[in-house]
Amino acid sequence: MTTIIKKAKPGPKTGLVIICSAFKPKTEYALSKEQAYYISNEIKANDKKFISLNTLSRLVFVVVIPEIKNHYTTLELVRKHGATIADALNANKHNEIQCINEIAEADLSLALAEGIALANYQFIKHKPSAKKQVNTLSSIFIIDNKITPQHVSNLSIAVDATLKARDLVNEPVNFLNAVDLAEAFKTMGKQAGFKVEVFNKAKIKQLNMGGLLAVNQGSVDPPTFTVMEYKPKNAKNKKPYVLVGKGVVYDTGGLSLKPTANSMDLMKCDMAGAAAVGCAIYAIAKAKLNVHVIGLVPATDNRPGFNAFAPGDIINMMDGSTVEMLNSDAEGRMILADALHYAKRYKPELTIDLATLTGAAAAAIGQYGIVSMGTATDEQKTKLTVSGLRMHERLVEFPFWDEYNELLKSDIADQKNLGGPYGGAITAGKFLQKFTDYPYMHFDIAGPAFVTTKDSYRGKGGTGYGVRLLFDFFSNL
Repeated sequence: MTTIIKKAKPGPKTGLVIICSAFKPKTEYALSKEQAYYISNEIKANDKKFISLNTLSRLVFVVVIPEIKNHYTTLELVRKHGATIADALNANKHNEIQCINEIAEADLSLALAEGIALANYQFIKHKPSAKKQVNTLSSIFIIDNKITPQHVSNLSIAVDATLKARDLVNEPVNFLNAVDLAEAFKTMGKQAGFKVEVFNKAKIKQLNMGGLLAVNQGSVDPPTFTVMEYKPKNAKNKKPYVLVGKGVVYDTGGLSLKPTANSMDLMKCDMAGAAAVGCAIYAIAKAKLNVHVIGLVPATDNRPGFNAFAPGDIINMMDGSTVEMLNSDAEGRMILADALHYAKRYKPELTIDLATLTGAAAAAIGQYGIVSMGTATDEQKTKLTVSGLRMHERLVEFPFWDEYNELLKSDIADQKNLGGPYGGAITAGKFLQKFTDYPYMHFDIAGPAFVTTKDSYRGKGGTGYGVRLLFDFFSNL
């Protein structure tokens, strides 16, 4: 992991990034007259807002921000510049960079360091031939007297947690089944200081978690149900916040095999919601935030083997209701339903589930944000929306009208697990709502959780989407 450090003043030989509204060469930048002239000319004559200069001994970058019209957009622009800088540093085999912010907004320094650190991620543990491709960048120095050590610490924790989530999402199922995922959460619990309890198949049967057991019927590997809890002595909230993550470690679609060409190639990512939940709690505990948070992760793979549940089956859910299962590729809602019912015992302040739940969500807004919906209070929704904007993990709230319940009615069961061809992301959320009796938000991260082409500092593959949003939300309660 890249180390982020607060530093008092720049060194003359280490690479440099300057964030400014107007470039003014200073002696501490250790630039020659020619170098300073080149940068100034690129800004004035060519109207460039991002300038890079390779002096052979070091790399120098200037990010010009003449006017901040939209603060959130500016933060994202700076992060993206950070990704470009990280690529250049690694291409030139440099291992350090210094970030100077001459603008009053202190969070620009953090956004720049964040973009650099997140872009420096690699997942090459299964690629012995990649020894020469290992990134050289190891240290980021922030030179900004407006930044405190606490700012730097929280940024480092958020980056670390996001990269942990990426590792989990990128890991294939032959290295990360439901049991392995639970073990990963146990390890994080020990590292950060939160409790982790894992229910085995016998315990899951005892609890009558029919949705989770049904999805697991086609698998050779047992399911798990992981309960994580971070409860500091000075928690601000009397009632806990509950986070629920979809933990389908691999999804074939079951007997309703996925019809889209090559879509199964990516289905190791179907536990991205679980990764986000576990790693968000890791970050919250690591930062010792004064908030009581519980995480629930039902986990299994979804395969067409053995006695796999079949379209038309009636499933008895944990809450005592029945579901007519019409499509085994709508499995995520089946396991989440049991977890949402289990959450009732905590009488939560708010429950948020994160899930790569529907192709409909990805089709609606692509990889550019999270489809959200739910029954949370307006104040809770506003705080979540602001965190989404600040972290550029934006929430797009879909309608949650009662009319959508009509699409889930079954002739032979309490409801069916498929709502039809229209409003698929919403009917999935409405299905889940039936298992709640508390303020609730559903986050469908199917679009941004895993990307097949490089997306700036989010990289390629698992993005860790949701971790930064949740950490920011709980940091600012």
